[in-house]
Amino acid sequence: MDVGPKKDLVGCFVEALRNHTDLRVGLYHSLFEWFNPLYLEDEANQYKTQKFVWGKTMPELYDLVNTYKPDLIWSDGAWMAKDIYWNSTNFLAWLFNDSPVKDTVVVNDRWGNNTVCKHGSFFNCHDKFNPGTLFPHKWENAMKVDKVSWTYRRNIKLEHVYTTEELLQILAETISCGGNLLMNVGPTKEGTIIPIFEERLKQLGSWLEVNGEAIYASKPWSNQNDTITPGVWYTAKNSTSGTSVYAILLKWPETFLTLGSPITSSATTVNLLGYPESFKWGKKPIWRNGNRDTCDLHQQNALSVGMGIEITGTEEPVRSKPTSYHKLKVNLLYENNNLITDLTIFIHTCI
Repeated sequence: MDVGPKKDLVGCFVEALRNHTDLRVGLYHSLFEWFNPLYLEDEANQYKTQKFVWGKTMPELYDLVNTYKPDLIWSDGAWMAKDIYWNSTNFLAWLFNDSPVKDTVVVNDRWGNNTVCKHGSFFNCHDKFNPGTLFPHKWENAMKVDKVSWTYRRNIKLEHVYTTEELLQILAETISCGGNLLMNVGPTKEGTIIPIFEERLKQLGSWLEVNGEAIYASKPWSNQNDTITPGVWYTAKNSTSGTSVYAILLKWPETFLTLGSPITSSATTVNLLGYPESFKWGKKPIWRNGNRDTCDLHQQNALSVGMGIEITGTEEPVRSKPTSYHKLKVNLLYENNNLITDLTIFIHTCI
């Protein structure tokens, strides 16, 4: 409190979150400190001493937990030494068994260079981790909107910033494979967000207002991406009528859309998220190599790009004797608010 703003910034942050939002409190903590003389001494001793750990890291971590009672601890800076040097095992044992947040706290996997992608409530593995397929453990894609730096840079250029379309693609791929997306923007020294970052955040917020049903509280579906059309990623969630399945489209089709994963039934209905009218659709066979083996749904309507199609009464994508029925909602990524007229959409299904 004696330097800088002369106030408890972390305390102000935690108080604001808990008193004015329904967000959980997560705190970042770096085990490593680049130029601390105690750390440099331990490094010179090949980490056989722990002066830095006991003099700085451990007291800091215990104080963070006891003072602010975070719901998440995002540990970093562990790549220089194993967990035994950082005393991570003992700290985590206390955290999950005796600390004031033992029943609620979650942590990531950066507690030593031998724990990454192995131990943690969720795995970061490495920055921008994205397996591209269903991962056996809960994971997180930690990435930054500025492709170059985690922090604010006065010399940032437009080409260094992810476009909204690129960010939505990262979001769709991450969520469909069971991951969380941690999207970083670096504030200025005054604590403000520069306009280009603000614009990206607002654009994502606008997209989520329409398509957030496919993201929030979702879970991986049996198929992560489509078997016929590339750039289509699926999510799912439980609903009162069974399971809702969502397909997120990353590219607007020029003439028609074919999806190979969802299988419809005679009870299937089609609706668009954010669009009040129901779709009228019918089946259309597809011939491959002279064999009729699939069929499509099709619809001709004026659509607003980025809204979602709701299809109820689909079967699980198993070719042999499917027995369960599900709801499918297809979300279409929008680029603007213009209506697309006479657009034909085909959803692949099985006869």
